[in-house]
Amino acid sequence: MPAHQSRSRTRDRNNVLNRPEFMSLNQPLRNSPAEVRSSLRRHNVQAGQAKHTQVPQPDYPTQEPSDNVKDRRESLKLPEDDCMQLNPSFKGIAMNSLLAIDICMSKRLGVCAYSTSSWGSVRSMVTLLAITGHGIPWICGTLLCLTRSSTLAGQEVLVNLLLALVLDVMTVAGVQKLVKRKGPWEISPSFLDYVAMDVYSFPAAHASRAAMVAKFLLNHLVLAVPLRILLVIWAFLVGVSRVMLGRHHLTDVGCGFALGFLHYYLVEMVWLSSNTCQTLISISTLSPFFK
Repeated sequence: MPAHQSRSRTRDRNNVLNRPEFMSLNQPLRNSPAEVRSSLRRHNVQAGQAKHTQVPQPDYPTQEPSDNVKDRRESLKLPEDDCMQLNPSFKGIAMNSLLAIDICMSKRLGVCAYSTSSWGSVRSMVTLLAITGHGIPWICGTLLCLTRSSTLAGQEVLVNLLLALVLDVMTVAGVQKLVKRKGPWEISPSFLDYVAMDVYSFPAAHASRAAMVAKFLLNHLVLAVPLRILLVIWAFLVGVSRVMLGRHHLTDVGCGFALGFLHYYLVEMVWLSSNTCQTLISISTLSPFFK
C-alpha cells in the first residue's frame, strides 16, 4: 500500500468531523450533478475492490424452515371459534342463545351432580329413581315376566314390549353415537350405562324409555286412575332425575320424551300378532322355559 494513502487514512481517522455525530456538518447543503457522479463512481470502484479482495465462502445448502417456525406461524392463525362473524344470521343468533340458556339452566339444575352439591344428601335417592328408567332392568324384567306368563294375551303384550325396548336402546345409542354431545357436568358413565350404550348426553335414553314404557302400559294394561297418574309422574321424574344428576341437558330430556313417543307409535304400527309371538317364542332359546 502506498505511503501517501496510509497517511491520508490516518489523517481522516483522527479528524474530529469524521465522527458519526458530526457527519451531518460535513455534508453540503446541495450536491451538484458532477459531485453525485463522482461519488457514485468512487463507490463503484470501492465495491469492485472489495469484491476482488473478499474471501470466497463455501456454498452451504439453504436450510428449510424448521418445524418450530411452522408451528409458530400456524399458532398465529386464529381458530374459527375465535373469529367474530361480522354478519351473523338471525337463525344463528337464536340457536346460540337457546343453547346458552339450555346449558346455563342445566348446570343450575344439576344440584345432585356430586355428593358435595347443594342437594348431595339426596343423590342416592335420585340415582335410584334414575335406575328405574334404565334399559337393562326393563329388558331383564320383561324377559322374566315372559317366562312366567301363561296366557297368550300376556305373552303378546310382553313380546311387543320387548321389541319396543330393544328398538329404543338401539335407536338412542345410534343417535348418541352420531351427535356425541357431552353432558353439562363432567361425569363418567357407570357400568350399566356402558352396557346399554348410554354414554353421551343427546338424547336422554332414560327419558325416552320412560315415556315409551308409560305410554305402552297406559294403553295395554287396565290400571286404576291413581296408578295411571303415578305412572305419568314416574316418567316425568325419571327425566328430571337425569338433569339433577348432571348427566343431561334440558333439551336432551325433551328430545328423549319425544323420541320415546315415536318409538311407541312405531311399535303400534308393526304390532306383532299372537301367532307371530308364539312362533318367535317357540324358536327362541328360551323355549324350554315356556313349556
